[in-house]
Amino acid sequence: MGNLSNVPGQLGFTFEEAKPAQRRIWKVSELAAELRSEVERAFSDLWIEGEISDLRPAASGHIYFTLNDDSAQLSVVLFRSQARLLRFRPEDGLHILLRGRLSVYEQRGQMQIVAEHIEPMGAGSLQLAFEQVKRELQREGLFDSDRKQALPAFPRCVGIITSPAGAVIRDFVNIVARRHSALQILVYPALVQGDSATFEIKAGIAWFNSTREVDVIVLARGGGSLEDLAPFNSESLARAIAASEIPIVSAVGHETDFTIADFVADLRAPTPSAAAELITAAQHKVEERLQELRQRLDRATRYALMQARERYLRLSATAAFSRMRDNLNLRQQRVDELTFRMEAACRKRCQAAAQQLQSLMAHLQRLDVSHRLALVRHRLEGLDAQLLRTHSTFALHSGSRLHALEKQLHSLSPLGVLNRGYALVYDDSGALVRDAAALRPKQKLITRVAKGSIESSVIKTTTEQ
Repeated sequence: MGNLSNVPGQLGFTFEEAKPAQRRIWKVSELAAELRSEVERAFSDLWIEGEISDLRPAASGHIYFTLNDDSAQLSVVLFRSQARLLRFRPEDGLHILLRGRLSVYEQRGQMQIVAEHIEPMGAGSLQLAFEQVKRELQREGLFDSDRKQALPAFPRCVGIITSPAGAVIRDFVNIVARRHSALQILVYPALVQGDSATFEIKAGIAWFNSTREVDVIVLARGGGSLEDLAPFNSESLARAIAASEIPIVSAVGHETDFTIADFVADLRAPTPSAAAELITAAQHKVEERLQELRQRLDRATRYALMQARERYLRLSATAAFSRMRDNLNLRQQRVDELTFRMEAACRKRCQAAAQQLQSLMAHLQRLDVSHRLALVRHRLEGLDAQLLRTHSTFALHSGSRLHALEKQLHSLSPLGVLNRGYALVYDDSGALVRDAAALRPKQKLITRVAKGSIESSVIKTTTEQ
């Protein structure tokens, strides 16, 4: 506001015009980029709890979904590099705990969470993955008993896939030597714990199926935690077991341990010792110390990796590279969005075309000559049936009437009189004799009775008054 000064002899004030403040005009993209920078700087590490909805996995490997609670929702993107580390499949309705950072998707000016880690609330990720794989394979029928192969009664050679360093293989050899010394054993060495274990076990199954040197395959390892048994809960291993042309026995863990491999295998042995008794091949668990060390090493490695990732994000020298990676991810997200829109448009056009085709087919059916001929034929059949009923009724009525007339005519017929004992007499000219006086002697007569006729001649005629 300008200065106010009192001028003598006048009522009022004079105003000095204030200079307007210089304004800054933003471009939309500049403002969106500034907002994104500020938001990411202020909310770089968040832990959020919510429920997944509108899950949309993309062909690029990224996963998009919405995180909800009772009164609000946020868009979330889990990029491919983090999605590959998940032990379970996210699905709608799942209650999760999410770690990530807040960001802005500049192309739409939309706030979103860039997820770094997801874990389910309640059951752990391994347990959830186990239930998901079990439900899917059971729905496909891989657990059905009618698809499982019977074990050979007298196997000549058994193949065992296990770690050669554990006590399982030694127990196996001892039991075979005691129960069936002629049984040959082929060992396929493989890790039975860790990230690479699934691939090595699958390779062993494929090798035995290709060489055809064994009659039975045994998957053997000792008991352990759900994380230790994770390779045997793999969907890819389950499908490899189901596809095997050689019967497979799963002898994994203790009697109370159940894995996906147990449900898919042709036979599940509650313990390695029980498997040895069934097929004279044994399996024992991997040394508990080795399991413990591997588990501790795995946890320590993951913890060190998490700390290194956090230090990496804090380093200014790598901020530019992180920015480039984020820009690439955002552009990939834009491609995914356009892909979703294109698929929706294609589906809409296909539905419209299908409806139009259905309408044209209905119209063509109404104009179809064969359809009309069928209607006329149906009507003609109805009229034919009606005519037949009318003819039958008329014939019945005419027959009844004819029978009555025949009965009446029969009652009036001379033959009826003849049946009562009377006779008709005709002269030789065929005229009916009504008067005996008209006859002459020796004249031939024909007498008609009820049945037949009599020929006679006149001897003498007499008349009575």
